[in-house]
Amino acid sequence: MSKLLTLDEAAELINRPPATLRYWVTRGEAPKSFKVGRRRMFRAEDVEAWIDSHAEATA
Repeated sequence: MSKLLTLDEAAELINRPPATLRYWVTRGEAPKSFKVGRRRMFRAEDVEAWIDSHAEATA
């Protein structure tokens, strides 16, 4: 089972402000996420895969 991250934790992991990550979620550009109640959650493995894919794209 993967660790779950809050939006703030995921934003810290990708080194961007939470507002930027919220914006990317609305545009469909963020790592996969889901809502638990009113909180947006991210699986740590999805965030890491998203980081890897963006690192490859800029290399």
